[in-house]
Amino acid sequence: MTDYEVLRVFCGPDGEHGNELGVVRAGAAVPGEADRLAVARELGFSETVFVDDAERGAIDIYTPSVRLPFAGHPCVGAAWLLGVDELVTAAGTVRVRHDAEFTRIEARAAWAPGRTLKQYGSAAEVDALDVPPPGEWIYAWAWQDERAGTVRARAFPGRGDGIDEDEATGAAALLLTAELGRGLTITQGLGSQLVTDVRSGALIEVGGRVRRAR
Repeated sequence: MTDYEVLRVFCGPDGEHGNELGVVRAGAAVPGEADRLAVARELGFSETVFVDDAERGAIDIYTPSVRLPFAGHPCVGAAWLLGVDELVTAAGTVRVRHDAEFTRIEARAAWAPGRTLKQYGSAAEVDALDVPPPGEWIYAWAWQDERAGTVRARAFPGRGDGIDEDEATGAAALLLTAELGRGLTITQGLGSQLVTDVRSGALIEVGGRVRRAR
């Protein structure tokens, strides 16, 4: 088994929850796309990152079933771990901002994989949802407080690869922020938190807390 680290990305205010991310620092040890996909499938996280150049922040992202040019929680997690000011992804260069609590990335909505953003009337309705059958990537959301910009969300990838529900999804938060045109604080899954903002040049900022899982 290839050596890897595990992070929790988009932790709640108490430092708990967050979406687990596998990080293979020695990306050169797994050079081929097929081999990287096999490692990601074996690890079983919603995403696994392979670091191709730690100094440049060059990374490669995989789910258990597909390679992704860009994804939110892998970029936030890798930026925190590597301590870089930018990341180089297959989609493009991602700018990074660090503060005492959050690691934040800036990306374009066009880079995010397609999702169906489905609004519900209340947070309770989102909480009561059953996992839908595979076939469509659904981001279910509702306002908790529209004036304050707080949102309750759950994410259902629908890929049929063993990830029935995503605990925290940066790309979907990016798309929702772009659609609504305003910054948000999103509580997703069991208690993860994502913060977003609209930046200049059609960029969206997505950030959160990161902790080591093991």
